[in-house]
Amino acid sequence: MNERQLSAKTGPASVVLVTGPSGAGRSTAINALEDLGYEVIDNLPLSLLPRLLDGPPPSRPLALGLDVRNRDFGTNALIETIDQLAARADQNAQVLYLDAAEEALVRRYSETRRRHPLALSDAPLDGIQRERDLLIPIRARADVLIDTTGLSPHDLRAEIDQWFGTGESRQLGVTIHSFSYKRGLPRGMDIVIDCRFLRNPHWDETLRKLDGRDPAVAAYVAEDPRFDLFFDRIKSLVDLLLPAHKDEGKAHLSIGFGCTGGQHRSVAVTERLASALAKDGWHVSKRHREMERRDTQARSDKEPEM
Repeated sequence: MNERQLSAKTGPASVVLVTGPSGAGRSTAINALEDLGYEVIDNLPLSLLPRLLDGPPPSRPLALGLDVRNRDFGTNALIETIDQLAARADQNAQVLYLDAAEEALVRRYSETRRRHPLALSDAPLDGIQRERDLLIPIRARADVLIDTTGLSPHDLRAEIDQWFGTGESRQLGVTIHSFSYKRGLPRGMDIVIDCRFLRNPHWDETLRKLDGRDPAVAAYVAEDPRFDLFFDRIKSLVDLLLPAHKDEGKAHLSIGFGCTGGQHRSVAVTERLASALAKDGWHVSKRHREMERRDTQARSDKEPEM
């Protein structure tokens, strides 16, 4: 056994479901996890997963590669599998989603001259678009999302090591989410903070259609007389908690900021805290749930009717 592999533990078994569109780096991620000591099974039919997990407890973490090539792959089936794993006390399951911009996926298929599994006789772009649409609900359920658009295989391996490495190589991964309270809390939050008391850019017509990633919106939110004290207190709290969680061996911490629509205030605070923590050297990922849903809907609305 590789010296970096994990020995058996009495706690919940770690299971990482690795998925994402073809060409986004899933195979590289699977290989990186194997090198980190994970037991890897690629393209296991979903119908066989319960039998695998109900068997003898694994002696090391498990990584399962899942994509559209799986014999019984389906969006609903995979979501059901994720829900079943989340409900099990003996499993600590995470969904790792590898994504990339459409143009990057097209370029990669062009460079390798491979056929897309959903477009064997068509142009790769057709298959890429079909697959991305198929995976929209899965992407929304991801615990860790890595955009590989500008990453080399070496860069992606480093990202995997940061998130899932063991021993001295492992760093605490921090994911900061923005969300709308109207749509409920994102799953798996460790800390949730309400931003609805801050001044709302929604009531400024020049800012209403923008979001918290826009400098004008961020400045508007920051002009609230309570903002500086609020953010300083949050940053101080996080500065206290992150080293403590790291010392306890925690691999990942999720922090959520919510507001009414999940478009302005929570997004602005998420962006600011993510930037501050990244400057401090923490490994940070940010997710804007409502922005992702809006972008997905906009992409769907542009598609021509069949």
